[in-house]
Amino acid sequence: MDLYKEWIEMASEANSKEEVQNFWEAYSTAEKKVYENILENPNETFVGVFKELVEKYEISNQLFMGFLDGINNSLLSPLDLEKITEDSEIKLEIDLEKLYFNMLVAKADYLYKLPQWDTIFDDRKRENIEKEYKKSKTVIKGDKIGRNDPCVCGSGNKYKKCCGKL
Repeated sequence: MDLYKEWIEMASEANSKEEVQNFWEAYSTAEKKVYENILENPNETFVGVFKELVEKYEISNQLFMGFLDGINNSLLSPLDLEKITEDSEIKLEIDLEKLYFNMLVAKADYLYKLPQWDTIFDDRKRENIEKEYKKSKTVIKGDKIGRNDPCVCGSGNKYKKCCGKL
């Protein structure tokens, strides 16, 4: 079985509330450890062979794959997670602004509150990213279609005689 499928299976197999809690506690602890290391050296490209990185961080293959799954949307060049093997070369070029934003989206306060962020972004920059996050959650209503407006389907009929007909 490939590593990505193992991660997905592991993340979804917990049944009881206690199992789910134990799983996410183990995952978040491991994930935090990796992020602390990465954020201490934010200008370095994170490079290594999968199995060596697993050993370095003393983490299981599945949990490290979960970390990669979580950070993938914050990379300049996303990984093809389904093709990763233990011998794969992992290279993470991280868009730090996007990473911080995605941590906000995930509500991962144990990550976006890490003290390492203080040396990467000043308070103003973090506030701007947080504003963008809040703005992204705002739903903007589209224009209301009037009964006598042309139908949105493009038929040429009035909305009330076409798609708006009851």
